[in-house]
Amino acid sequence: MSTNVNIDWDKLGFAYTKTDLRYISIWENGKWDDGKLVEDNNISISEASTALHYGQQCFEGLKAYRTKDDSIQLFRPDQNAKRINRSCKRVLMPEIPVEKFVDACLQVVKANEAFVPPYGTGATLYIRPYVIGIGDNLGVGPAPKFLFGVFCCPVGAYFKGGLAPVNFMISEKYDRAAPHGTGADKIGGNYAASLLAHVEATKRGFADCVYLDPATHTKIEEVGAANFFGITKDNVFATPKSPSILPSITKYSLIHIAKEYLKMQVEERDIPIDSISEFKEAGACGTAAVITPIGGIEYNGELHVFHSETEVGPITKKLYDTLYGIQFGDVEAPEGWIVKVK
Repeated sequence: MSTNVNIDWDKLGFAYTKTDLRYISIWENGKWDDGKLVEDNNISISEASTALHYGQQCFEGLKAYRTKDDSIQLFRPDQNAKRINRSCKRVLMPEIPVEKFVDACLQVVKANEAFVPPYGTGATLYIRPYVIGIGDNLGVGPAPKFLFGVFCCPVGAYFKGGLAPVNFMISEKYDRAAPHGTGADKIGGNYAASLLAHVEATKRGFADCVYLDPATHTKIEEVGAANFFGITKDNVFATPKSPSILPSITKYSLIHIAKEYLKMQVEERDIPIDSISEFKEAGACGTAAVITPIGGIEYNGELHVFHSETEVGPITKKLYDTLYGIQFGDVEAPEGWIVKVK
């Protein structure tokens, strides 16, 4: 096992790094086994597994943070547990008890403690839980067996040069998810469907694309693989509400912070693309970046700029600093948000 990890923490990106141990648990005959930590980072499954052919799988993403006093903590893992269970239910996979999910994450972080980046680098330990349908299953239907796994990788600070706005374009040719489909669930098919739109956006010089609602193409839904929010000119925190949006744990944390820490009014509602001029600031939020400030959105051939293409808006900065501070232990967290690893 690794005790001294030779990693340049300042040069870490968001890429796979093999760590020492990962967790595996199998569901069969109506129940999950006890689960165990294993060294092998390869899994062996039947060629007929439903995960390979019919997309019966889902996943999560969360992080472990090293604090100033050298302790390690997780941020709201119970919410990831609840969300993976919603995803499992949607694609007919067995749910994982919340306690089992959180314990698996804790086991993996403890077993790979040497890979948790030092406080002050902005780097974190990314944790990837997943559930896949396995076993011999040729026809379209739920698998006879399932695998729940958790692995982790150290990842770098998202913004190497500091928090910086980026531009997005509206996806006019592609939808991220179908009306009444799986958009609200964290399953791989949603991400496969977004790959082509993302590549086309980056070829045009944008960070990613903004998806409109699949039914009418008139309302903002998601920004790439993140949730959208805007700050109106009268300081209201507004974010889309739709059955085809993945419910971001980061977004709901920001809603709480906007209400309770910044004393702002919050609205979850329709956000018509034609009314984006109501916002003086905008951002995309998710686990990886916490907040990605949006400089501008191109729509109908014109770039609508919010606060600035080069500077972060003051309210966006306060939201980011507060949530980032909570995650790294520098700002007092609401009750139940932090789970200590050590």
